[in-house]
Amino acid sequence: MLTEACTLLLSWIFLYFGLSLSLSLSLSLSLSLSHQCLGNPLEALYGGGIVVNPEFNYNIEGWKAFGEGEIEERLSKEGNRFIVAHSRKHPSDSFSQKVQVEEGKIYSFSASVQVSQGREIVAVVFKFPNGDGVRGGDVVAEEGCWTLLRGGIVANFTSPLEILFESKTTSVEIWLDNVSLQPFTKEEWRSNQDKSINEVRKSKVRLQVTKASKTPLKGTKVSIKQIKSHFPFGCGMNHYILTNPDYQNWFASRFKWTTFTNEMKWYSTEKIQGLENYTIADHMVKFAQENGISIRGHNVFWDDPKYQPDWVKSLSPEELRTAAAKRINSVVCRYRGQLIAWDVMNENLHFRFFEDNLGENASAESYSIAQQLDPDTVMFMNEYNTIEYSEDKNSSAANYKKKLEEILSYPGNANLSAGIGLQGHFGSGQPNLAYIRSVLDMLGSTGLPIWLTEVDVGKGPNQVQYLEEVLREGYSHPAVKGIIMFVGPLAAGFNVTTLADDNFKNTPSGDVVDKLIDEWNSGTQEITTDDQGFIELSLFHGDYEITAENHITNSSATVSLSVTQAEPHAVVQVHIDT
Repeated sequence: MLTEACTLLLSWIFLYFGLSLSLSLSLSLSLSLSHQCLGNPLEALYGGGIVVNPEFNYNIEGWKAFGEGEIEERLSKEGNRFIVAHSRKHPSDSFSQKVQVEEGKIYSFSASVQVSQGREIVAVVFKFPNGDGVRGGDVVAEEGCWTLLRGGIVANFTSPLEILFESKTTSVEIWLDNVSLQPFTKEEWRSNQDKSINEVRKSKVRLQVTKASKTPLKGTKVSIKQIKSHFPFGCGMNHYILTNPDYQNWFASRFKWTTFTNEMKWYSTEKIQGLENYTIADHMVKFAQENGISIRGHNVFWDDPKYQPDWVKSLSPEELRTAAAKRINSVVCRYRGQLIAWDVMNENLHFRFFEDNLGENASAESYSIAQQLDPDTVMFMNEYNTIEYSEDKNSSAANYKKKLEEILSYPGNANLSAGIGLQGHFGSGQPNLAYIRSVLDMLGSTGLPIWLTEVDVGKGPNQVQYLEEVLREGYSHPAVKGIIMFVGPLAAGFNVTTLADDNFKNTPSGDVVDKLIDEWNSGTQEITTDDQGFIELSLFHGDYEITAENHITNSSATVSLSVTQAEPHAVVQVHIDT
């Protein structure tokens, strides 16, 4: 990742009671490594890690042909050496190298790839001695330039491992350069996450307490209290919230962002054709608004034929077009200006109900219409298995990006306020943290906001540990702008990842979530100014109440401060008359 230090200065803030505060903020921004197509390959990260001859300076030593293709070293006009797989007959015909991986370590992979013609998805595959292969990451490679392929694997046992590559179109050559497979312990990975959190989610604040005459006040007690977090960390909500006061209290005391799990979906609001009923959704919106809870709309359409209202499944294409037009106008207009996001066409990488019935542009048209109806709301794709399961090629990062580009290239969608929704329904096994990070890097390179939209983890002996690992990986990544979990109390029917029992007592998973809520909040801090009246500390982005007390004069002053990841070099001036 590239790191850029930026500084934001807040000039003098004048307060009542004869005191004043001056503040300056400095912050670091983490930027995802570019996934643009480059004229020259990027250098091998970490010197190649455990890969032998990663830059092909020694011909093809350490590498061999995999499958029925042939391999050779080539030299570019600029003198750069790289390896080529050609005469391929099967998608996995490529080149490979065997390495040794150690149980419990996380392996981050990267390589520069190119194809001989057109644009093709190229994937890295990790093959074990028993023949099992794990797809470790993919990217759309192009002719004439180099693209960074990133991915990885978590080693569940110590074993030899073969690194190989695949591309569906066998007539193209696969070109490869600057390969890296770098091992990390879980402690090292966690340290990297913490470092990123400090850079991305916090800012340094320098505060000075003075008299109205600007004379510094040393030894002054200052209380700094965070009253709101700016990072959306929320939880799914369902209709039980309307009839269960304990659920209401449990939810409102923890979360200020939500998604309704089912109540806004078409099959919930129009069970019988022509008879719309938004009663439950409306009451849930009212509850959320009364408690300061922001709502993601979920969803306008669902591309899975299984989850259409029963009456929709038998409609002709023209009847469906009429019904869909009525649906999108009804639900989007009803909640216009009240939501922070809409999942417009849910799961359109796996399913194509609307495309099969209304044409290939059905998704793109839906996004266009939704944006016109509600121009200030971010319109999201929302997909499963993009970060959870690397073997699902339908929703791989490369295919996700291709679909997103199709939607944005539709006439009128160039300025679409688009978002990337990654559901995050993990099974009970070890999450592939290196793969998750590589996906976030690739999709983050679009510059669009990423949300983890429906996070849960399957039941198993390590459920609590894996839930925390997934949440930390998302929170620590600079491209992730929000996280919603589809978890909750057993009393509301949340039985996959349950945070509280029927009596609303925390489960171990609930303890983890509460721990992270506290950890990602600055709380209340009391600090004493130095000889020059200064205090310097790092605060999570959010809204703060700052109170300075002068015990000599028995006076105090309070100001509000919003700590944000603002634009570099911006200057904000606030004056409060004394």
